[in-house]
Amino acid sequence: MRDPRPPQGAQSALRAIRLLKLFTPERAEMTLAELSAAAELNKTTTHRLLQALQSESLIERNAANSAYSLGPGLMALGVQALASSDLRRRVRPLLRALARDIGETATLEVPVENSMLILDEVAGGHVISAAGNIGTRWPLHATSTGKAWLAFDNDGLARLSDSLPPLTRRTLTRKAAFQPELTRIRRCGYAVTVDELEDGFTAIATVIRSGLGEVQGALSIGGPTQRLGPARRAEIGASLCKAAIRLSPEY
Repeated sequence: MRDPRPPQGAQSALRAIRLLKLFTPERAEMTLAELSAAAELNKTTTHRLLQALQSESLIERNAANSAYSLGPGLMALGVQALASSDLRRRVRPLLRALARDIGETATLEVPVENSMLILDEVAGGHVISAAGNIGTRWPLHATSTGKAWLAFDNDGLARLSDSLPPLTRRTLTRKAAFQPELTRIRRCGYAVTVDELEDGFTAIATVIRSGLGEVQGALSIGGPTQRLGPARRAEIGASLCKAAIRLSPEY
């Protein structure tokens, strides 16, 4: 488990990172007062940190309303991170093969805090198919990839709160409800969500591991629930498990 204590002298850096993480697709712009309150910092400290981030193009300030947003420097870093990801390069050919053979959208996702981040994605062949975006983050508890990761990572379940927000009427919202689900996932090797992230959307996932056996991320196939009934989900789960084995360095 990670040491929760920050290194000595890193307080300013951690505060700046906290400010960057406050921005979301729903809150793309925030004022100084909003950022100060959300980060639990005084306005003077918040303004100083924002100026430092702005000097590196990591933050932009809208002159019309004085609100702040993420800057182009972060976009450049994101592109560089994707390009330098060894995991993404290794898995990309397999994603293409899965999307082609199964016909549904294939994704590679990695855990980031209490969510799963789409690191790469290849669309399926259907006109109507799953349409996420690389860089999108979804809650651990409502995704097939999150469930798979929770089942196979030693410290995974510790990231969940006792009470979890519902995204649909089928979303699991109690931490205790995950125990039988995680047992089932470990037994069959893959996780399933049906209408838990979004009504009408189903996904199947399994984890991928490093040469040391550590969970690095998860492979997922997703599409409309009407196309992915129980029998089809079982077929896809088996295919994903075989694909994950092929990714193993010992294969």
